[in-house]
Amino acid sequence: MAAMQGHSTVAIIGVGLIGGSIGLALRKRNLADRIIGVGRGKASLAKALDLEAVTSTTTSLEDGVKDADFVVVCTPVNEIADLLMQVAAAAVDRAILTDAGSTKASIVAKVDSALSKGKHFVGSHPLAGGEKNGVDFARADLFESRVVVVTPSKKTDPADLVAVTYFWQCLGANVISMPPDVHDRALATTSHLPHIIASAAAQITAAADLELTAGGWRDLTRIASGSPDLWLQILLDNRAGILNSLTGFEKTMAEFRAALESADAAKLRQLLTEGKNRRDAVGN
Repeated sequence: MAAMQGHSTVAIIGVGLIGGSIGLALRKRNLADRIIGVGRGKASLAKALDLEAVTSTTTSLEDGVKDADFVVVCTPVNEIADLLMQVAAAAVDRAILTDAGSTKASIVAKVDSALSKGKHFVGSHPLAGGEKNGVDFARADLFESRVVVVTPSKKTDPADLVAVTYFWQCLGANVISMPPDVHDRALATTSHLPHIIASAAAQITAAADLELTAGGWRDLTRIASGSPDLWLQILLDNRAGILNSLTGFEKTMAEFRAALESADAAKLRQLLTEGKNRRDAVGN
């Protein structure tokens, strides 16, 4: 792919944690000649330039993408589809477009329905974020040995899928391909529901008891520190999938409650063992 041959231009729209880490990884691995940071905030763009996550910046989307071989949109999910369509209108026809949104079905559907023939887009989701936002927390090794999901649709050109897969692999990621709706159903349980659970656990803890929190509480609630505005958009966009996952969670919680109410040690052991085995299957 041209964007990874060391003589290319990559545009990153939204140079925060993910966008900044993409830029740092590209620079560390000498994968692009130019890395253009595109955003609305001049201060954050200046910070990205100072941290050498990008080689230049602009607040003009059109100027930022007009010469790009590869464009990655790394903004909140509610902005991604519209930005991708603006990018498609301003970028050269050869440019490969992708994104880093935590939800995929609605984004891919909107972009697919609007893109004209000859444009190149494949959705992506790097499973490598964190509760901290902003380019200050970006790392060149953020994607190394982490999973990135690419989500081709029926309209995806196989060559474009290869190009986007190769892009993430060049940053050190392990790439998995699946349809956008399958991605959203899975992430509802593996990412989006856990955020709700973490937030709920933090909320029910009395302020007076916070001095008693230790490793277990802190591990469980760490992700509750994520941006409420960012997570609001994710939860609303994948509402159906999350509601389905909540149904399964509520059923299991009801089993825990019933076992506790009846002091059913055998049932409690079964539930705890099933949870332990599933968690242990992931490793550290």
